Parts: sequence; structure tokens; C-alpha cells
Amino acid sequence: MAYKPKAPEIMPDINVVPMADIMLVLLIIFMVVTPMLQKTFSVDMARTENPREMQDADKEDAVVLAVTRDGRIYLGNQQIAQEKITETVRDMIQPRLDKTVYVKSDGRAKYGNVVKVVDEVRAAGVDQIGLLTEKVEKAGGRAIPVPAAPPGG
Repeated sequence: MAYKPKAPEIMPDINVVPMADIMLVLLIIFMVVTPMLQKTFSVDMARTENPREMQDADKEDAVVLAVTRDGRIYLGNQQIAQEKITETVRDMIQPRLDKTVYVKSDGRAKYGNVVKVVDEVRAAGVDQIGLLTEKVEKAGGRAIPVPAAPPGG
């Protein structure tokens, strides 16, 4: 008599291990890709209690300059020399009707560096400059204190 293999018994529950593996792989992919999707350089912006909403700064074609605490300047995600700001911004806003440029700076950036960037943007013929800030969150009617800068920073 020949050996006849038997089929395994039917399992009444669903095997979710492969689905969990796929979800973990997708989570890792999104965690890696998401920081690359930022269209502007990230800085710890200055905080204010009464900021004005500037929804246009989030648009895909918005011109955003960022000033870091160590004085580097970024146009979008690309670092730019201060001497090239006027020329580059002028070329970018030339065909536009809305000639608004947004400047965001680190809360600990030197005031002089931010002023120099604003002067360069003004020299490019910009009609409006938006200074981007973060809103200070209030807890129970009083402002949450912002941590002080570390010594030497």
C-alpha cells in the first residue's frame, strides 16, 4: 500500500504575523522618508504669544529663508551664501504676482544675522516679508516658560 499524505487540518484563526511584519516594514519606510519630505530647513523658531497666521508660508512654491543659530542661511533646504541672497531671491520672485518672502530664524540666532538677511531680501525688491515664529502655548491662562539658552550658546 502506498503512502498518501494527509492535508493539514484547517485552522480556525487568522495568522496575523505576516501582516504585522508588513506593517513594521511600512512604518520604518515612512519614518525614514518623512524627514526628507521637508521643503525648508528646520530651525527652533522664536516663540511669541500673539503670532499672525501665515498660511501661504506652507505652500509648495513659497520662498522661505532660514537662519540657524550658528549663522548659516538656507533657502528651502539648500544652504546659500549671504552675498547670493539678493540675486537668487530676485530671480525667484520675478515672475510672481505675490512677492512675499518668509524668513524664519532660530530663537537663539544673532539678531544681526537676521537683520542682514532681511536687508538682502529687501534689496531684491520684495514687497512683503513674513517673519515666521511659533506660538507660545498657554497652560491655565499663563504662558509656559521657554527654556533659557545654554551657557556659551
